[in-house]
Amino acid sequence: MTQRMDVFVDSLRSRLSGPLPGRTAQYKMASLRRLEELGANPAPPAEAKVACVLNLLHRRGDTWHTVLIQRTANPRDRHSGQVSFPGGRWEASDGSLANVALREAEEEVGVPVHSIEILGQLTELYIPVSNFLVHPFVGVLQGATDFRPQPGEVERIFTPPLSEFHKTGNRKMTDLRVNAGITLKNVPYFEVDGHMVWGATAMIMNEFLELLDTAAGV
Repeated sequence: MTQRMDVFVDSLRSRLSGPLPGRTAQYKMASLRRLEELGANPAPPAEAKVACVLNLLHRRGDTWHTVLIQRTANPRDRHSGQVSFPGGRWEASDGSLANVALREAEEEVGVPVHSIEILGQLTELYIPVSNFLVHPFVGVLQGATDFRPQPGEVERIFTPPLSEFHKTGNRKMTDLRVNAGITLKNVPYFEVDGHMVWGATAMIMNEFLELLDTAAGV
């Protein structure tokens, strides 16, 4: 099993260092409204806030899993209650962007920084509604750990197998009411473990899935 893990990780690391599927893959899981917003303003504004997220991979038996969180309900959070990768805003003390992803993973899901190997980055993604420019990282968990949700920030943690995102029946579309007076039409999403994964998280995940299709050992 260790040899198979090494082949997968080495292949993924190599693929992340080369040309990425990019925004073409991300936009396949974008709502019409998001496409209109990004089409009108393809470049993020200079004042966009910088954030990082981590797609943290870990293996259970013969199956690769990721880590997702459901954010705690918070009226001040534009992404309140949504499903996302662990992540957060860059702080001056972080230094590198990778350090943001590592710090947030430790804070939000309780994974020690030294237990994570960063394999590379996916394509950055601008989120107009919250004015964040998100840098997605891919990492692999070295060894076993107990995931612990951050009190007050993370409602729950779930760790779906990557195979769930590949199932055609789990890729769906719906109209989604996001707040009073606003309903997004024809929103694509993944349904995994009874959760709706949509928006920026689904866009980032779709780029990763397309990248996986070119990596060995999936």
